[in-house]
Amino acid sequence: MSETIKVPTMAEYMAEGKQPEVLFWVGCAGSFDDRAKKITKAFVKLLNNAKVDFAVLGTEESCTGDPAKRAGNEFLFQMQAMGNIEVMNAYEVKKIVTACPHCFNTIKNEYPELGGNYEVMHHTQFLKSLLSEGRLKVEGGKFKGKRITFHDPCYLGRANGEYEAPRELLQKLEVELVEMKRCKTRGLCCGAGGAQMFKEPEPGNKDINIERTEEALETKPEIIAAGCPFCNTMLTDGVKGKDKEADVTVMDIAEMIANASDL
Repeated sequence: MSETIKVPTMAEYMAEGKQPEVLFWVGCAGSFDDRAKKITKAFVKLLNNAKVDFAVLGTEESCTGDPAKRAGNEFLFQMQAMGNIEVMNAYEVKKIVTACPHCFNTIKNEYPELGGNYEVMHHTQFLKSLLSEGRLKVEGGKFKGKRITFHDPCYLGRANGEYEAPRELLQKLEVELVEMKRCKTRGLCCGAGGAQMFKEPEPGNKDINIERTEEALETKPEIIAAGCPFCNTMLTDGVKGKDKEADVTVMDIAEMIANASDL
């Protein structure tokens, strides 16, 4: 049985002369990567459950330009960014939420100088605000008491100073949170940053994602919690590389909350 999830577009809102409370920026990973699509679905279920009036751009959304910029193609980045800004400004977008820290960082910090000024939130920040406004209930359920370690996404943590939102959500799930030795301001990249996601690693004696997965596994977790589709991929690959698939799952925080509530 295929489930139907209601996801309105900005164009539909515009046609009705209405403005949603927030634009959900899905991002390339969340749109096309099979693993990340599950995070998108989980987050949408949470938005619907909290009765959030949201919309997506749909086919009008293009890549934010983060990989192009990080790989050194500033020209392509500006073209992609300008296209997105024109679309969003035409819709008079004010507030954006995204489950991808790369999209979050780019729209928040690099779009203003190109004429795109929006309030941008990472999905963990947005879920935390729904929680504090009493619009969303987060309960332990099946994760209560489970050993969990959280991997800080670089663009959420060190680049934008947000360490608490994801951890507050995990605490609400009543898990046993065990920190890795490198966490928060001293966190380590999963190995996908700076457009490395899309190329083979540089010569060396160990892949970054293996190094990070080893640190995560040292905490003896049942679940490695992530807040980024790229981190999710890199850590999942690392867990497979260590033959720990049967014992350790990598999950996005949005998926954990949706699963705990059986949405």
